[in-house]
Order: sequence, then C-alpha cells, then structure tokens
Amino acid sequence: MITLGHMLTLSAVLFALSVAGIFINRRNVLLLLMCIELLLLSANFNFVAFSRYLGFVDGQVFVFFILTVAAAESAIGLAILVVLFRERRSINVEDLNTLRG
Repeated sequence: MITLGHMLTLSAVLFALSVAGIFINRRNVLLLLMCIELLLLSANFNFVAFSRYLGFVDGQVFVFFILTVAAAESAIGLAILVVLFRERRSINVEDLNTLRG
C-alpha cells in the first residue's frame, strides 16, 4: 500500500533533483527549463498526495490549473528558445547575457 510518506518522499526526491539540476547545470537554457518543470511537478505531486490523503478534490483541481499554466509557459519558453537559437546559434546561458533592443 502506498502511504502519504511514500508520496512525500518521492516528491522530495524530485524537488531535490530539480534544484540540483538548476544549480549544477547553468549553461544550457533548455535543461534549466526542464528542471523548473520538474520542480513544478514535485509541487503538484504534493497537492495530489495531500488531496488523496485528506479526501478532498480541491488539490487535484488546483493541479489541473497549474499544469495548464505550465504547458503554456513551456510552449512560450520553447518558442523564445527557438528564436534565440536562430539569432545567435547557441542556447548557452553565458552567450545570452547581452540584450540588444
């Protein structure tokens, strides 16, 4: 049987992996976006775990809206990355430090 402790442990592992990925890999913007999405996923996993544990549906409805916003965020972020790659031929964070308007 899967308990609340198991779900919270898995969420903590996902959160730790995403934070470690953000701090270890500061060169590739695509991997940074993937780590941020993993961070949001771990928070959503907490919402679902507590929603299931307490017997309310509110957490699961909240997760639905968070996933909708995260999908829009990732689509816009990937579109910006495609434009930046076409412009500069690189998606390294160090190459993106100058903005020209």
